[in-house]
Amino acid sequence: MKGMGKRRRGGDGGSDDDGADERPSKRGGGIREDGGDLVKQKKTILPSMIKNKEKRAEVHAKFKREKKLEKKKKAKAREAVEKRALELGEEPPARSVPRTIENTREHDETVCLPDDEELFVGNDADEFSAILKDNRPPKILITTCRFNSTRGPAFIAELLTVIPNAYYYKRGTYVLKKIVEYAKKKDFTSIIVVHTNRREPDALIVMGVPDGPTAHFKLSKLVLRKDIKNHGNPTSHKPELVLNNFTTRLGHRVGRLIQSLFPQDPNFRGRRVVTFHNQRDFIFFRHHRYIFETKENKLVESRSKKGKDSKEEKVPKEKTIARLQECGPRFTLKLISLQHGTFDTKGGEFEWVHKPEMDTSRRRFFL
Repeated sequence: MKGMGKRRRGGDGGSDDDGADERPSKRGGGIREDGGDLVKQKKTILPSMIKNKEKRAEVHAKFKREKKLEKKKKAKAREAVEKRALELGEEPPARSVPRTIENTREHDETVCLPDDEELFVGNDADEFSAILKDNRPPKILITTCRFNSTRGPAFIAELLTVIPNAYYYKRGTYVLKKIVEYAKKKDFTSIIVVHTNRREPDALIVMGVPDGPTAHFKLSKLVLRKDIKNHGNPTSHKPELVLNNFTTRLGHRVGRLIQSLFPQDPNFRGRRVVTFHNQRDFIFFRHHRYIFETKENKLVESRSKKGKDSKEEKVPKEKTIARLQECGPRFTLKLISLQHGTFDTKGGEFEWVHKPEMDTSRRRFFL
């Protein structure tokens, strides 16, 4: 038992350290090739491996500079190849399309196709056909939840400038079903309810009258007009409506619900544009007006044909530029549920409801 802790010596009496040069060193990480040369493998040091904050920031900045230079080199090489191909009269090589979450989304059978006859037949018979065919002008009733805040009416005041023919009514103690009945009697086509929580608007309920449907949206990232830098003031002209990326059957239905809030004969002289842009099931709202400006380019020198005594004249060259000016407000919507008919919490039939177990992949979208 006493000899258990001792090292066993070799038969020739040498120590265990003999022949240590023959074993590869872990510290160097070298590999011996046929010629006996040692090839050093340099380990790349990542910034996350460095504990010192200043050194870590320095290494990270160096990596970024190197990456930027490499990207510029690749762009210049690609431009040179394209220029060379054009000079030779050949087709330039096709540019590689970057992989994004949008163009690698999961296949959805409900994506609308341009030759889908069933979809067009359904459009003629749905709840929005009378408004979208311009047989009935839209008339919107806007109200709040029972417990309102100071920021809620400010948001509603800006909604009234965005949506033409919209009217605000105080909620008071009225139940939503009573408001729906009142809206039916007064020939309103839609109801918008702004819900607030902790003094901040956090949800929108958009309801078609009299037959529905009812959409419940989560409202986030609200920025009012006064908080937008260099904002413009909208006019009373009817705005032009832009709907982007509502590709599925559900997205098509939500898009038609939003479209039914606005008149179908925009006044283009007002230069107002209202945009609902769907990206990854988030609907981004923006309100702009476009402006045409005349700017002078750099002065162009022109000489007269009289000879040496002629003086150089500088002629300004004018150019018309179009730009956008945001009018506000700015917010983001996310669909929570879509219900058949008007608002009914007990006996209502839902067309679609978002559930947490539906979020199985980042590349799965419903609108």
